[in-house]
Amino acid sequence: IAVATIVASLILSQGAMRIIKFNKEVINVTGSAQKQIRSDYIIWRCGFTKREVDLPNAYKKLQADLKKIQEYLLAKGVSEKEQYLSPVDTTKIYKKTKDGKETNDVEAYELAQVIEIRSNEVDKIDAVSREATELINDGIQLVSGAPQYFYTDLDKLKIEMLAKATENAKQRAESMVKSTGNKVGSIRSARMGVFQITPITSTDVSDYGENDTSSLDKKVMAVVGATFSIE
Repeated sequence: IAVATIVASLILSQGAMRIIKFNKEVINVTGSAQKQIRSDYIIWRCGFTKREVDLPNAYKKLQADLKKIQEYLLAKGVSEKEQYLSPVDTTKIYKKTKDGKETNDVEAYELAQVIEIRSNEVDKIDAVSREATELINDGIQLVSGAPQYFYTDLDKLKIEMLAKATENAKQRAESMVKSTGNKVGSIRSARMGVFQITPITSTDVSDYGENDTSSLDKKVMAVVGATFSIE
C-alpha cells in the first residue's frame, strides 16, 4: 500500500508538472498584415439652389435646373436608377433693418435639392463628380460634394487578412525562439486587434480602427494577438 501510494503520488506530481509546463512555456506575439485595395462602390452628392421673391417661381426654376442636371448626368452615362433625389428644402429669407435685425417680412425664398449618385462604376462617377461644375456655366448654382468610396466585400477581406496576420504572428514567434533551440508549437489563443482601412499614404493608427471613405485606393491593415506553446 505504501509503495502504491508513493507511485501514485509520483504519477500525479508528474502530471501536475506537465500542466504547469503546458501553461507557462508559451510565447505571446502580435502579428499584422497589410493589403492595398481599390474601392468598388461610390456615393456622390451634388446640390443646387434657387432663390426668388415668389415661391412658385422659385420652385419652377428649381425644377428647370433639375431637368438640366438630369439630362447632363444621362449624357455622361449615369442611369436614372443610379440617381436618388432628395425632397425640396425651403428656407425663408427675411428682410433686415438698417441695424441688421430680421423682420417678419419675407424678402425671398431659397429652395435647395440634392441628387445622390450611388454606383458600382466608380471611375465613371468619379470623373463626372469632377466635371459637373461645368453646369455653373448654364446658370445653375451647383455644389459638388467630395465622393465617398467604399469596398463592399469587407467580410471576406477580414477573414483573409486575419488569417495572414495570424500567420505573421507565428512567423514572429518562430523567429524569436529560434535562437533558444526551441520550437513553436500549437496556438493556444488568438484575439483580433485593430482592423482599419486608411488612405495608402496614411500612417495613422487608431485603437478603435478606421474606415476611410475619402480615398479611391486604400490600405487595409489587420492586427492579431496570439499565444503559442513552446516545445
